[in-house]
Formats: sequence, structure tokens, C-alpha cells
Amino acid sequence: MQQPSDRSVSSRLKAFADSKPGTPSKSAETDYGLISKQLAGLIDGESDRIANLANCSALLWQELSGINWVGFYLLKRNRLILGPFQGKPACTRINMGSGVCGTAATMGKTVIVADVHQFPGHIACDAASKSEIVVPMIKDGQLIGVLDIDSPSVDRFDHLDQQGLENLLQVLIPQL
Repeated sequence: MQQPSDRSVSSRLKAFADSKPGTPSKSAETDYGLISKQLAGLIDGESDRIANLANCSALLWQELSGINWVGFYLLKRNRLILGPFQGKPACTRINMGSGVCGTAATMGKTVIVADVHQFPGHIACDAASKSEIVVPMIKDGQLIGVLDIDSPSVDRFDHLDQQGLENLLQVLIPQL
């Protein structure tokens, strides 16, 4: 598979990541502060990376409404490899710069896509997914992976979700 150029990645990111928030999402009902506290309790004293990622994905699956997939892709040899998740079986390998996950990973910025069918190069693992948010995980200045969440609703995610998930990762990342 050919890697997209930096220009195509930049174009996709510009078109989607910096878009203005749409209609209010279910994030108004989500207490990310409480979820962060629950996560802190789940991972306290646990040093195993996979265990902590698994508990985080399970917690988000339990607490977030209107989603059909949540999980992690971990950076290995310049590719994103499927990690712990909740939902239907997923793509196991994603090239940097490919799809929403690869774009967010390459740019090092959260990407919110209101309608994945309008995203150039979207990788469809579950045809029911209609919107997506991908949050890069940065530890010690280096990308280690991404948190990926899909929804069967168009425009499910907004900037409140972005802020809540970015803050949640600040609780998780030191334990990885």
C-alpha cells in the first residue's frame, strides 16, 4: 500500500480537524471528570500497559453513549497496530497517514470527523460507523499510539469530547 504524501495528510487534517463544532453531541451528558477519576482508580498501582489500555477501553465503552467501537492502536515500527478495544473486530494494521487514525497520528493532533464517508481515504472496519474521533497518545514527546472512538451517528463528537478525552489520556499515559 502506498503511503500518502504529507500534503494529502495535511489537506485532510485541515478539512476536518479544525472544523467548527456542529450541533451539540451527547458529550454534554458525559462527565469526563468522573470517568478520569474512575480510570485513575482502575490503573492505580498497575504498571502493565495492556491491562491499563484494556481497562480504559472497557470503561469508555461502559460510560460513553452513542458509540459502537472504542480502542487503541499502538505505534510499532512506524505502523499503528491494533491494541485493546471494545466492539466488533477491527483492522489490525494502519499505515501512518492512512485513514483517520493514521492522519491523527502523523499530525499529532486530535481529529474529529463528523461524517467518515466524506473523509478521503477513510478505512471502514465497521460499515455502521458514521463519525469518529481519534486522539494521539504522546509520552515523553513521542507518539506511542492513538485512542480511536467510532459512532453509528453522524456528528456524534465535538470539542467537549476532544477536551474530555485529551484530559483522560493525561491520566492514562503516565501508567503506560
